[in-house]
Amino acid sequence: MFLLMPTNQYSSILGKYYPKQKHWLKMLGLMLVLSVSLTLLNLLICRSCSQTRADMLVTFGYNFCYTTGLWLANGLPSELLNRYVDWTQNPLRRFLTTVLVSLVASLVVIFVVSAAFRVGYFHRPLWSINWQSYAIPLGITLIVSLFMHSRSFLLSWREVSVRAQRLEKENAQAQADSLRRQLDPHFLFNSLNALTSLVEENDPARAARFIRQLSQVYRYVLESQNQEVVTLPEELQFGEAYLFLQRTRLGEGLQVERHFPAAAPLDEWLVPPLALQLLLENAIKHNATSQRNPLHISLTLDEVDRTLTVRNSRHVRRLGAGESGGVGLKNLQARYAYLTARPVLIEQSATEFTVVLPLLELR
Repeated sequence: MFLLMPTNQYSSILGKYYPKQKHWLKMLGLMLVLSVSLTLLNLLICRSCSQTRADMLVTFGYNFCYTTGLWLANGLPSELLNRYVDWTQNPLRRFLTTVLVSLVASLVVIFVVSAAFRVGYFHRPLWSINWQSYAIPLGITLIVSLFMHSRSFLLSWREVSVRAQRLEKENAQAQADSLRRQLDPHFLFNSLNALTSLVEENDPARAARFIRQLSQVYRYVLESQNQEVVTLPEELQFGEAYLFLQRTRLGEGLQVERHFPAAAPLDEWLVPPLALQLLLENAIKHNATSQRNPLHISLTLDEVDRTLTVRNSRHVRRLGAGESGGVGLKNLQARYAYLTARPVLIEQSATEFTVVLPLLELR
């Protein structure tokens, strides 16, 4: 498959299990509890050591600065890298980059905390810091960092896999439901009635064109049933054929306007097959039409936002039992969710119903 959700969405999924800024208060509380526990543990281990209240406060402060600093050194780089470095393109490179950045940040934290306490509190020279001051904290950081990154990556990758499978199933179901609906015998029945009227009116030219357009509609439906996407010009050409059939049946009761930029790169954009036809059919099916009060449909292409907007006036009519299953738009949204993170926008008011379709691009 060549169209998927954008990379930044996968990156955000793969970063879900890392600490986030909104969890800072919770994590700071956890660091506080951990620091108190380490201070009490130190007191229990060294019972023979005479420790004043000030010594315990210093020990607590030392532990709190270390635990909080190392947590930030491992959590924040991962969160920032999720925005700029993609997991999906090269997972090993991303993993090694994250671990390396975390280790460097941890070294900085260890140096700053050690220097601050040695120079600021114990009044020792800066060069008295030796490698033993780094060994144990850095070793613990490396173990915790590897565990955290491995766990986050595996849990997130599993979620991506489950989501992809679910979307694939929904897309397959949506395509099947869409095709079954597109071949609805009501459409063929109405088209044959319109063709019969043309024959009875002794208008062979229009009848021949009607047959060609009807053939084009069904040919397109059959040819596109195994395709995930089609080019926008193909879909628009199909929409023209479909609208010709409907205008033949409804006459002046159906008015269609198109607002397309003259130099728009239509061939570069893609849409799911039959997406436009679904919106046109819904507009005609759910609204009453007459020559005095026609149904207005407008198609607007936005080159900047890369969207196709289908807007129709509302003259709501009551549908018969079984005439509408109410699943067409849901199926369309499911098909788009399988292809892109950009949603199908649906808006309605008392006078208009609007659907905005994102235009897809090859990646």
